[in-house]
Amino acid sequence: MTTPFTVAVFCGSSPGNSPVFLDAAVTVGRRLAERGMGVVYGGGHVGLMGAVADAAMAAGGTVTGVIPLSLQQREDSNGEVSELLVVETMHERKTMMAERSDAFLALPGGPGTLEEITEQWTWAQLGIHEKPVGFLNVAGYYDPMIAMVAAMRTNGFTHPRYTAMVQFDSDVDALLDSFLRYEPPARLAMSPGAEMSRPVLP
Repeated sequence: MTTPFTVAVFCGSSPGNSPVFLDAAVTVGRRLAERGMGVVYGGGHVGLMGAVADAAMAAGGTVTGVIPLSLQQREDSNGEVSELLVVETMHERKTMMAERSDAFLALPGGPGTLEEITEQWTWAQLGIHEKPVGFLNVAGYYDPMIAMVAAMRTNGFTHPRYTAMVQFDSDVDALLDSFLRYEPPARLAMSPGAEMSRPVLP
């Protein structure tokens, strides 16, 4: 049996203040399922993350939740997904989500969402994996992040080849299409940090 292309979805455990965010989460879950793609997410049954999982399941998709024991005891975990994995630590959760995913997508969320998606971007830069990373820019939510990534490049803290690997789009299908087309950047023998310390960028 062929394993489907699987996307880890990082997003808020709250719904946000505008219905546009919840609508986007439902669309992401539904479109992943309709396109035959699997979903890996944080295992909760609340906020945007719960909406993604419920929509994917309702559309006949495959959903894997990964939740730390400490959070399972404090919030509503989703026992209705295809598979719910309970792990000991947040680090174990993130590692398992990364191992089970072919791409990483961020919907709007708070600091936890940013930490999770930027860690995967960092791992991609370092060559720990060669999987695409993208932000669904719902109602301009990630416009400041687009500016921040540009500032990293302009100020010499991240090489253009690594800022170019991050995808931003307001359309979920366009973002998923970019994941399927993704080719990792060429790498030098030195680390990204050492490369940026060279006097002149190639």
